[in-house]
Amino acid sequence: MAVNLSRLKPGASRTVHLLVAASLWTAVGLMLILRGIGWLSSVDSLWLVIPALALGTGKSLLVLDKSAKKGVERIIRFQDGKCIGGVYSVKTWLLVLLMMTMGCLLRNSSLPKEFLGIFYVTIGWGLFFSSRHAWRTWRR
Repeated sequence: MAVNLSRLKPGASRTVHLLVAASLWTAVGLMLILRGIGWLSSVDSLWLVIPALALGTGKSLLVLDKSAKKGVERIIRFQDGKCIGGVYSVKTWLLVLLMMTMGCLLRNSSLPKEFLGIFYVTIGWGLFFSSRHAWRTWRR
């Protein structure tokens, strides 16, 4: 007796994939921004948010926009019904795991809170700002 496992696959439309991609970039970006602001606030260095936002804008425009656009183009090529986990490639999911591991190592390091705050706000703002590509395509 053969079991059709494809029926158990959580398939979704391209529109849902775009929504998930945009939401993930936005949510992770906001989480990193808030954590970074918390660290900067705890050491009375909230003013460092301004240069962190400038650095994050640069990271978005020079690095993350390319990745965000590539992800959107990949999703647009999907057939409806593709597994929702396929919103990112295996390579991208591995990169996400690596970044999460690095984040844990940084949080538990002895690095100054000012550095961690700037780093987290920079990365968070870059992700948040680059999410505009998926949101723009999702709205269409």
